[in-house]
Amino acid sequence: MSKHDSTAVEWIKTTLIALLTVSALLLGWRTALFNDFFSAVPFFGNVTGLIRGTAGEEGPVEIEAKEAVRPLGIAVSTGGSGRYGVKYNTSARNTVYDTVSGLLSEALSSATYAAEITEAEWRDALSGDGVYFEYLKPVRLSFIAAWLGTQIPETTEDLMLRRLFVAFGNGTGRLYYQDTESGAFIGADTASFDEKAQELTIYRPNGALFAFETGVTGASGAPYMLLMPGSEHRSVRADTAGSATEVLELTLAVLGHGNEAYTALPDGSDAIRYVGTQFNIRIDLHGHVYYRNTGALPVNAERNPLTGNEMIEQARIIAADTIGELCGDAEIFFESLEYDTQGSCTVLFGYYIGGGSIHLPEEVFAAGVTFVSGNVTEAEFNFRSFMYTDEYTRLLPEKQALAAAGGEFMLSFIDDGDEIIRPIWVKR
Repeated sequence: MSKHDSTAVEWIKTTLIALLTVSALLLGWRTALFNDFFSAVPFFGNVTGLIRGTAGEEGPVEIEAKEAVRPLGIAVSTGGSGRYGVKYNTSARNTVYDTVSGLLSEALSSATYAAEITEAEWRDALSGDGVYFEYLKPVRLSFIAAWLGTQIPETTEDLMLRRLFVAFGNGTGRLYYQDTESGAFIGADTASFDEKAQELTIYRPNGALFAFETGVTGASGAPYMLLMPGSEHRSVRADTAGSATEVLELTLAVLGHGNEAYTALPDGSDAIRYVGTQFNIRIDLHGHVYYRNTGALPVNAERNPLTGNEMIEQARIIAADTIGELCGDAEIFFESLEYDTQGSCTVLFGYYIGGGSIHLPEEVFAAGVTFVSGNVTEAEFNFRSFMYTDEYTRLLPEKQALAAAGGEFMLSFIDDGDEIIRPIWVKR
């Protein structure tokens, strides 16, 4: 019997036990409804108050935002002797980020006289000493500032960025970034970081380059992509995370229904619906969980709407305490905020591992949490576990991949049902 067959059998056993042992009064239920979207084209092959509908009565929840996403690539240049880059080693990237994130925080908080600069000035800056931060997807500058615990001028809060550079040397400091929506390059004076820069000399050059420095024809389509030497990347073992009982209990506890009675009802051939007094949860054999809050929302909830960053933080806690508990070596990063015309907002998260994104079956996200008037009304979780293997896959070297793609590409893993999933390049 294969591992996947064994997993399915265990889920079926758990389902039968739940149906035979759970006996509770059915007080009300509604059908769960949630849709998410994601696509990838392979290239080369505490929140209880928000959930139970009391946010409007108690007022806004005071939170201290934590990082919902980190840059996937970081480069450090000191002394004009070359560049050290880290991108595909999660542990090494986190170590470097913990060292240099304070530099970015201080640069943001001390930035003055921000003004548009030429692309030539931007390139000159990248060729000098400083620290470069590269996010996989655009992130609002106000979110980055909040995660770093600093404040920025209101005029820059809505800027969407993927790349920032903190330059230092000769007793001066500068912050540079590119607005992804307009394409404009911005420069601002900051405090001097020369003394702190001395601490970064431990990072010795390892051959990291910006695409525009390679002379490759395709570089014009992604000139500021950070390219790394080497071409081997670890494969990953993928599987459904946890048993049906474990997933149910974890979801109920995190979403504030741990003490509620519920009834288990069959829902098709591979799923069970659990109906409580204030919730409706559907769980299938593949680890897909659909949640809907069926409790009444307070009438005055709209008086205290949450900000985007507050919704991200509340959703981050929920995602970390559910799928984050069982996802193995993977990371869970914020993807986007999706607003609809009815006033709801869904915070979406994705799985990442080894500096690459994981694309799930049926083009779904790792998690999505929906807010209406500051309350969590729906959620979807895809409980998956991803573990590094000792197997490596040799991919096309990045310079050659850049030339072949004619633009930006990224490391990806397609979770298509196989036990072992291998890295590939995916064109953006």
